[in-house]
Order: sequence, then C-alpha cells, then structure tokens
Amino acid sequence: MATLSELSAARRVVVKVGSALLVGPDGAAHSAWLADFAADVARLRGRGQQVLVVSSGAVALGRRRLGLGRRALSLPEKQAAAAAGQSALMRAWEEALGPLGLTCAQVLLTRDDTEVRRRWLNARATVETLLGLGVIPVVNENDTVVTEEIRVGDNDRLSARVAQLVGAEALVLLSDVDGLYTADPRRDPAAVHIPRVARLTPEIEAMAGGANAQAGVGTGGMATKLEAARIASQAGCATFITLGTRAGPLSAIEADALATVIEPATTPRAAYKAWIGGSLAPAGALTVDAGAAAAVRKGKSLLAAGVRTVAGRFDKGDCVRVLDPEGAEVARGLVRYESGHASRICGLKSDAIEAELGYTSGPLIHADDLALAAHAPAAG
Repeated sequence: MATLSELSAARRVVVKVGSALLVGPDGAAHSAWLADFAADVARLRGRGQQVLVVSSGAVALGRRRLGLGRRALSLPEKQAAAAAGQSALMRAWEEALGPLGLTCAQVLLTRDDTEVRRRWLNARATVETLLGLGVIPVVNENDTVVTEEIRVGDNDRLSARVAQLVGAEALVLLSDVDGLYTADPRRDPAAVHIPRVARLTPEIEAMAGGANAQAGVGTGGMATKLEAARIASQAGCATFITLGTRAGPLSAIEADALATVIEPATTPRAAYKAWIGGSLAPAGALTVDAGAAAAVRKGKSLLAAGVRTVAGRFDKGDCVRVLDPEGAEVARGLVRYESGHASRICGLKSDAIEAELGYTSGPLIHADDLALAAHAPAAG
C-alpha cells in the first residue's frame, strides 16, 4: 500500500482531477467534493508542500451553459464548450480554495508547451513563479484552440507532463477505482489488487490494456494511467492511482487506503540532467574563462561575465555546449538568450544586461539547466 512518508515527503505534488469527480450529475460543479478536496490541499500546504492541480471539467461545465445536452460533440462544439466552461471551472476552484485562504491561478497548456524547449522553459518559469508566490496552479489543456492532431490526448498524460515540467516527486491520479488489479474487479470477484509496481513491465501493461482498459474516469482508462505513470517514472516521480470519490482522497492515501503506487525509476533532478546531457543535440557553444569553468563545475550558474565567445545559431531554450579556455567540454545546458543576444552580453556583469538588451532573463544558463560533462566531474 501507499505510505504516509511517500506522499508527505514529496516537495511537489501534482493531482489529476477528472470530470466525473468535479462535475455532478446535474452538470454543475460538485461543490461538496471540491470542498473536501480543498481541505486535503490545505493540509498538504500547511506542512510546506506545493500542490498543482490538473483539472478536467471545462467541457462538461460548458455543455450545461450552452445547452448542448449529453450528445456527442463535434470538435468545434467541444472547443466552444471549453471556452464557455473555463470561467465556471475556475470559479468552482476559487470557491473551494478561497475560504481556506488559498489562491489559485489558471494555466492553459498545449502539447507544444510540454515538448518545444523554448515554450517549455516559458511554461516552467510561469508555474515556478506561481508556486513561489504560494499560488496553486490549476492546469488544463487549452481545449479552445487545440485540434485532435496537436492535443496532449487526455489529462492523465498532461498531468505526467506537468509533473515532469516542475520536477514533482509525486503524481496522484484520482480514478473511479482504487488502483490496478489483475482483472477488472467490477466483473471478476477474484481480481487481485496490486499495491506496488516497481517497474512497468509488458505483463503489467497487458493487465491495463485488457481487463482494466475501461477502469478510470473521463477519456482515459487504466491504460492511459499507466502510460502517464511511465512518463512520470522516467522523470523521477512516483505515481499513485487511487479512488477519487472518497472524501479527502489524499488523506485516504496516507491512511493506507487501497492504492497502486508506481515507483520512480530515478530522481527528478537526475532525470532532468540526463535529458539535457544525453538527449538533446547541441545547437551552439559558449567558450568561458577559467573562473566561469570552475564555477560551473561547482554547480553554479553560467553568468554572461564569464563568457568569452559564442558559436553557432541558437534560440532561447536550445541546448549548447560550455567549453573551457582549452576547448574541452565542461557541461551542456539550456541557454536563456538567443545567440545574437548572447554575443552582445559576453563579458557583461549581470546588472548591465538590461541596459544592453532592454530585458534580462537572468544568467546565460541557470544551474538547474546545466548538466556536467561525463569527463568533467564537479570541482571540490
């Protein structure tokens, strides 16, 4: 079973809430459930944890506003319903969280925001700022503009991408079942609950694709939950699949209620550094002085003052190599300025950048976005 320590130890927790939990049979927001869930969130916040909510419900709430009934909707109708329902969705969250002294903010993402590096960096910066201000981001796919070809697909996957985006240690997928079973428990009374999954093997995935295929609310199902868990695991995040209809579902996890926990394959920091260091093709290079090279080896950010030359053409968010004065690779990182602007600020102190460019994005490469080269161990 899940344990108190696994969820309570997470610095950041992403919780996915589906339409079936948030919207009642009458098509209105399920205010009683939201109030209980908000109390759960407040409890986590009270002990210093940051919480992000990935929330469905805009289309379902918009249906009611537009009088579209229960029939299948065309893509333009879904987009119209999402547009009409977004304000109702946020009002429901504000009414649930506000009385507890919690502020929320809407974050609408598309697939490009989680896959295109420049947009990924921008989205991460926005969410990090909100979290730093003590705000609870309420994330949803921007259904008013996406098409089937460019959408994430469902909020299970989106929640995993959000967990990856912010380096969360825990992802909670609230479902209409209390985890993964060897068979569909609603059809087979002999089905056995699986409390922990150390690794997502083909055998585990086959369970979800078969008997458990329809387990789960909304457009997902158990198969998409395990797909989300794979994304999260590779990003260093544990995934909890549990029954969301309980009052206080997060409290229930910590009280050892039935849930399935998919363990992370690594840590969020290690996964991110490995992605930068091994998965991205460098678009350029920055040659730095000896002092900057030593600072980078010690885990410091790369400041413009220590950069001597810029090579290649790159955009903000691209991967570049960091070279020492002899041309040896010290690290790779995601640069915060495009190449033309990087060239203009070489050698400048941080407080002179805004005067030169008219803006500042901080260091050329932040320490969080640097991965040391395998042959360049950190200096002592």
